[in-house]
Amino acid sequence: MKKSITRVASIAALTAAAVLAQGQRPENGLNRGGGGSGNANPPDVATVVARQVSFLTTLLTLTTGQATQATTILTTALNSLPAIETQIDTAQTAMATAIKANATATITTQATTIGTLQGQIIAIKAKADADFYLLLTADQKTKLDSLGTDFFGRGLGDIHIPGGGH
Repeated sequence: MKKSITRVASIAALTAAAVLAQGQRPENGLNRGGGGSGNANPPDVATVVARQVSFLTTLLTLTTGQATQATTILTTALNSLPAIETQIDTAQTAMATAIKANATATITTQATTIGTLQGQIIAIKAKADADFYLLLTADQKTKLDSLGTDFFGRGLGDIHIPGGGH
């Protein structure tokens, strides 16, 4: 029972930190430019990464060297996402046009494109998670593993670039 409570508390703390690291979102849940009541100036990648590394340092007692490496890993991953997200936005626009024209072949093509691009994002985040996990000590891995699949499996603890939309 005690282990279950500890696990639930750990998951809650991780979730709260991930949400706080992401900044505010518009009410409609979309992080697209213009409209909505979201934060007009969402935090940049450096701010998001700093918050996440601070959380991970507290959670896992990262050394200064580990925190520096984690910062590099997360920054590299998050900086690679906007180009893919732009391609997804373009494909979604083409999809909307195809729907209105009942262009079923184009709908299929755009759906495939969007799926492939989303897969690339998932892979980038999962590889960053793998790189981060590799730099941990055995004790840190045990502590993180006690959170189960709630941390890993979504990639970067579900971190994204605020304003990126995906």
